[in-house]
Formats: sequence, structure tokens, C-alpha cells
Amino acid sequence: MTELEKAYEYCESVTKLHAKSFYFAAKFLPAHKRKAVYPIYAFCRAVDDEIDESVDETKAIEAVEKWKVNLEDVYFPAKAQSGKDERPKTKDQNQVFLAWKDLLQNYKIPQNLPLELVEGVLMDTKIKRYETFDELYVYCYRVASTVGLMSSEILGYSDKKALEYAEALGIAMQLTNILRDVKEDAAIGRIYLPQEDLQRFEISEEQIFANKFDGKFREMMKFQIERARNYYAEGEKGIALLEKDSRFTVLLASRIYARILGEIERQDYDIFIKRAHTTSAQKLSMIPNIWLSARKM
Repeated sequence: MTELEKAYEYCESVTKLHAKSFYFAAKFLPAHKRKAVYPIYAFCRAVDDEIDESVDETKAIEAVEKWKVNLEDVYFPAKAQSGKDERPKTKDQNQVFLAWKDLLQNYKIPQNLPLELVEGVLMDTKIKRYETFDELYVYCYRVASTVGLMSSEILGYSDKKALEYAEALGIAMQLTNILRDVKEDAAIGRIYLPQEDLQRFEISEEQIFANKFDGKFREMMKFQIERARNYYAEGEKGIALLEKDSRFTVLLASRIYARILGEIERQDYDIFIKRAHTTSAQKLSMIPNIWLSARKM
């Protein structure tokens, strides 16, 4: 096995371990597309892990700068070879960047997208609250929509309008993450739900930290779920603009993630009693109908 093959294998193993729904859906892509999407997720995970492990904001900023420099070297290798300072990389990072160098030989992924993602992950080190949904949207775009936009260059599309829909689908999925993880995020002092929404429904931060569910919290969750579903509906409009062999995977990923919202509803919107998720059996049961829907696009 060559070093490049090992790098791609590593990226796949990271995806399989940490992004089970994404990995499940990606299995239905043609082999060349499936192989290409793994480095994108592995990059996201590596950045997230390193910045999360930084002991303070200064260390996190240093980590971000390192990722920016190394990304520059991946996009413009001639500059790196001419003596430009390259920051040291770990073995795992080397594998991610080796796969990325090969990825960029075949797909035109704009450099601003991975850079935006890095900045989005950095936001977690310095922002613990979001006053408005507009502010939260920026975060969701950076950490999730960028992934969809990068993946779109691999999935293929017939109209650039597809990118606007990919952005919306990324927002929907990140909002789903936020609703699913309210309890876990509160345990580390983070509340992603916009402050304007908490005030509107008369919910205090203390209530969230105490994991206290009531009627007001239920109504707030209904509002948030409706917002997320609107973004799913908008995002799925773009699936028909993708290449035919990519449509089923994207629709499957969208529906699997959206089902988490249904699981929240099934537990009467009380995300404090357990973390909503979809089982393997549920995912498998969804395949036939989604396959038929994708065929009609």
C-alpha cells in the first residue's frame, strides 16, 4: 500500500468512527466520489480536535494559524518548495494533507471554504452565546455549510444555484446538531440557542443549565424544529441539480439527519431525558422510499 493509499484509508477510518450517518450515506456514492469526500470530513475533524484540545484562546489561535499556513502550502506547493515557512505537522495531519494534495488535483475546492471552516471552529473557543439567529447563522455556515459546499465540488452539479441550496442544507444539519446537543453543550458552559429566542419564550440560562423541561421549553423547541425543517426543505430543492449518481446520497443524508428532529418530537421535545438519535435499523428502513424519491428527481 502506497503512502497516498494509507492517507485515504486513514481519512475513511476517521469518517467511519466519528460521522456514522455521513459515512452510511456516502457508501452509496460511486467509488471515486466516495473516496474523495473522506478527506473533507477528516480535515474538519482534525481541525476541531486540535482547537478543542487547546488549553486557551491563545493556543487555539496559534493552532488556527498553523492550519492556515499548511493549507496555503497544499494549495500553492510551489511557494512551499521555494522556502516558505511550513509549520510542523503530526502524523495524522500529514495524512490528511497528503490526501488533500491529491484531492485538489481532481477537484476545484475553493481555498476560502476550508479557511472559513477553521475560523468557524475557532469561534467555539471565544463565543459561548449568540444574541441573534443571524449571529448563529454565521457559525452554522462556517462549520457546516462549508462542508456541503466543498462536497458539492465532488458530487458535481449542473447549476451554481445548487451551492445556495447546499448552504441551506448545511444550516439545517447544524441546527439539528444544536437542538440534539443542548444538554451536552450546557454541561460545558455553551448555549447555542439564540438569546433572542430564549427571551421570547421566557427561558433562562439557569433553566437550561438545570436541565429543567416545561411547557415554555417545549414551545421553544417546536419553534426551533420548524426553523430547521424550513432549511431542510430549501436545501433539498438543490438535489435535483446534482449529478444523478450523487442525488440519493445527499437526500439520504438529509433525511437521516432530519429524522433526529422527529425523534426529539417523539420524546415530547424533552432533550434533557436522552440524546435523540437514529438507529441503524431506522436508517436501513428509510432507504427504499428515499431511493424512489431520488430516482424521480
